[in-house]
Amino acid sequence: MEITEKKPRKIHRYILLFIIAPFACVTTFFIAELKPIMPHIQLAPEAVFPHVGEAPLFNLLGQGFYITNTMIATWIAIAIILMIAWNLRKQLKAGSMVPTGISGAIAALLEGFYGMTESIAGKWTKKIFPWFATIFLLVLFVNLMELVPFVDSIGYFHESDHGYAVEKVWGVNTIVQTESAMHEGEEAHQGGYSLVPFVRVASTDLNFTLSLALIAVAMTQYMGFKALGPAYLKKFFDFQGLFAAFKEPRFNPIDVILGGARSLAGILEITAEIAKIVSFTFRLFGVIFAGSVLLFFVGSQVSGLGQSAVLLLELLFGPLQALVFGLLTMIFMSMATISHDYDHGHEEGHH
Repeated sequence: MEITEKKPRKIHRYILLFIIAPFACVTTFFIAELKPIMPHIQLAPEAVFPHVGEAPLFNLLGQGFYITNTMIATWIAIAIILMIAWNLRKQLKAGSMVPTGISGAIAALLEGFYGMTESIAGKWTKKIFPWFATIFLLVLFVNLMELVPFVDSIGYFHESDHGYAVEKVWGVNTIVQTESAMHEGEEAHQGGYSLVPFVRVASTDLNFTLSLALIAVAMTQYMGFKALGPAYLKKFFDFQGLFAAFKEPRFNPIDVILGGARSLAGILEITAEIAKIVSFTFRLFGVIFAGSVLLFFVGSQVSGLGQSAVLLLELLFGPLQALVFGLLTMIFMSMATISHDYDHGHEEGHH
């Protein structure tokens, strides 16, 4: 009985080609016809519901609460992660030893990360790895939204002092650049409109990156207390050597200097923890926000195909920043479980 191998189906390639070719033609014509404008760029996220200028949903401690476009992007990323987890659990319950599809790829990736964490964190792997994996997946899917069509480009019109005119283009209200705004030095005319997107990449919002940074650093301290107990505070407040130097019957300046140096090192450790928050926050924010600005600029100057090179860069930097954020969190947590008892020189928290 002969077993014939099935030839790979090529229908998917033709479907992809059928989609890409018309898209390239349409976007090139669309860009040439409409003369696209530079999208409005701001650091703060925009309110989607209620709209900008309307009363907030509710007030908390005197601060109005709105649903912002970066908040919606975060919810979408969380929903995607939950769907992948549900699909993976479904495959495992069905007896599948090797999960397939996107869920299988994510599972294989996390399996490799688990082995990496185990080689660094030792017995604390089961405590640390969930934080590493969760932060990595959340930042990964949030960053990849920058590559999704209609993100940052579909929304509602909002009156702005530095906006553009709204005209009917093919029966649809569209923001267009007026002749008066095309002169050198005039980016927009007064009293126009700006586009507030329904979904904006969450990593371009400092609230998102700062929140993740605070969680990562706070859980690092928790892991240190979990592993070492109150002795973990010696990392920051180590005055034992200084006190011992003054208790000696014979005063030794060298012991005082060494004890003072250890005390100063502890204070520097506090500064280092604060620096971690700043580094976590602005590294992720800076790279993704700069990528968004570059995409907006290139998209306003050339056709849709002209953005391809920038999109490839974002496809590289998005996952890379997610890996860096998650990996540094795992390393800092692992280091926090190591004893800082210099007198005995043991590392009871690691093994």
